Amino acid sequence: MSRRKPRPRTAPAVTPDSPCPCGLDARYGACCGRFHAGTGGTAPTPELLMRSRYSAFVVRDEAYLLRTWAPETRPDEVDFDPALRWTGLEIEGATEGTAFHQRGTVTYTARYVHDGGPGALSERSRFARHEGAWVYVDGDVAP
Repeated sequence: MSRRKPRPRTAPAVTPDSPCPCGLDARYGACCGRFHAGTGGTAPTPELLMRSRYSAFVVRDEAYLLRTWAPETRPDEVDFDPALRWTGLEIEGATEGTAFHQRGTVTYTARYVHDGGPGALSERSRFARHEGAWVYVDGDVAP
């Protein structure tokens, strides 16, 4: 009897016609994908920026993540864990972040599978305007 090696599990490819990973009822290309591609301008609120950054983690778009990170807290690179697959985003609340604000927060829980086991990351993220566009500054991770 021949034994085949198990194939590594990978997330299905996200195409412009796929449901958007951010959880909104829209196709990726018309939702977060337009921000990633640079064809939809910039996210107009911290909540939409949070959703687009979550989707960027799903599709591993390092350039977008770095472009939407505040210069004072931006890392040199994003370290994607190949054993981690993001599975869902729940926005729990947002403060400020309108056209009249310079700062805003988004509280969320992002679900994932890591090495076959489920997990969740909960954070209250801080956003600010930089050169007119919203950027991620930092966040407090809930225990």
